Amino acid sequence: MDLLSDVLAVTGVRGTLGARIEAADAWGVRWSGIRGAAFYAITAGTAWLGLPGRPPFQLMPGDVVLLPNGAEHTLSSGPDTEIRACDCEAAAQAKAEAGVLRFGSGDVQTHILGASYEYDPAVSIQILTLLPEVVHLRADNSGSGLDDTVRLLARELVHTQVATAVVLNRLVDVLLVQLLRVLLTRQADELRGTWLGVLGDPLVSVAMTKLHHDPARAWTVDSLAAELAVSRTTLSRRFLSVAGETPGGYLTRWRMDLAAVRLRDSDEPLEAIARSVGYTSVYAFSRAFRRARSQAPGQYRITSRAPDQRRAPAAAPV
Repeated sequence: MDLLSDVLAVTGVRGTLGARIEAADAWGVRWSGIRGAAFYAITAGTAWLGLPGRPPFQLMPGDVVLLPNGAEHTLSSGPDTEIRACDCEAAAQAKAEAGVLRFGSGDVQTHILGASYEYDPAVSIQILTLLPEVVHLRADNSGSGLDDTVRLLARELVHTQVATAVVLNRLVDVLLVQLLRVLLTRQADELRGTWLGVLGDPLVSVAMTKLHHDPARAWTVDSLAAELAVSRTTLSRRFLSVAGETPGGYLTRWRMDLAAVRLRDSDEPLEAIARSVGYTSVYAFSRAFRRARSQAPGQYRITSRAPDQRRAPAAAPV
């Protein structure tokens, strides 16, 4: 089992290509009130990105930027350019139509691809929320495939064909995985103590993979340690150091995430859902679920199906 693929699938992380930005001279726009994650890829020209409390920095051709938590930010032609609030209506229309947002006057010098990522709020283990406020990767990412994917996106936009929308959205998903790969290689120490840090530790990643592969099994620290041919003490110490929680605590959280999704998305009886995540009685499962989610499973099934609870909305500007 590929641990990252499993978590991305269960947490429902999904990207959508948004509006394209074509900019000329002297332009600046502020995006605020964003929920979700925003992504930019600079395909031509340059731009400056600014965040509150930080000096603006320049984006060059081939650079990619991810704002995992939708931080308020500005995009502009220069660090001292006048900034105006975004035209949210025009942005929404351009996104809906996969169209173009035009900034500035004169000949277009800068081309930017915008995308957004949404995720399933029913799941507590989220990748995007673990990342820094801003992730900026320069164009030189040899071997990661990021550069190639950005070029494919730009080419597909210029030469639209049958099912172009499907291709574009799949490429946006690929971009996120490639970005995470680069981060895991370059910022492994900074990610230690988070879920992503687990991927860089051979022992803990294998342990977590076993828990994901069979969450219904009656795991104990002893049985998991025996599977890995290490001592209980070694496993417990490493797991806590790398993942930031105990094996038992993580397993319970993952089980509750799986149960929450099934409660919302299926009409399976509680007995079946309880068994699928390792509980032999509905009572024990209900008690564990209420402790984790502050609601009984039946009540959660009702409230989680409300339209505004289904998914975290994507970022507004892209």
